[in-house]
Amino acid sequence: MVEIKRHQQKGKLIAVEGLDGSGKSTQIYLLKRWLEIEGYKVFFTEWNSSFLVKRATKKAKKSKLLTPTTFSLIHATDFADRYERQIWPLLCAGYIVLADRYFFTAFARDVTRGCDPEWVETLYSFAALPDITFFFHIDPAIAIARILDGRPELKYHEAGMDMNLSSDPYESFKIFQGRVNEAYEQMSKPFGFTKIDSNRTADVMQQEVRAIVKERIDLPAFKLRSKVDL
Repeated sequence: MVEIKRHQQKGKLIAVEGLDGSGKSTQIYLLKRWLEIEGYKVFFTEWNSSFLVKRATKKAKKSKLLTPTTFSLIHATDFADRYERQIWPLLCAGYIVLADRYFFTAFARDVTRGCDPEWVETLYSFAALPDITFFFHIDPAIAIARILDGRPELKYHEAGMDMNLSSDPYESFKIFQGRVNEAYEQMSKPFGFTKIDSNRTADVMQQEVRAIVKERIDLPAFKLRSKVDL
């Protein structure tokens, strides 16, 4: 297993992980708004959002020609660009950096697609471990139901259709998400995930998330200084 270390910078890094439909994006957004309202230095970044790579990623997915390796490499490029330009500089500047998915997303999906686990870990070994990684744990059947309830059509790669699991996109999606969930479970203990039960309402989960953040991070140290304080 490749050793991935924690950073020693002034800032703090909080990441959220979990299946699609687990509520992780909603929770990290609510946490962001709360920290901003309370006056803390906070920065937000999300998976697959690099301006440098976004257009190429979209075009490659549309062509349906990505192999598991190229799929992994294009997302690694996106992450590396955001890490170098956003995440690391803001950590050094003393911000609380919130990441809507981190490299654990790649570990789960790439390994599920057949990439060698050690190869994937080595690929992302330049990045530091988060100070807190919230893993929104949910029954895969419930997560899948949430997604399908509001999604008339599933995307090709989202449904794992590139893996030839089933000719039916919905059945393929269920199989793929089940395997991704198993990968997350296997990573939970080694990487010290903080599990959050997602089979609950959003407000109940958010209260638990805030309580954990208050307990583990010295929030007053991240207060924005007003002109009066200067």
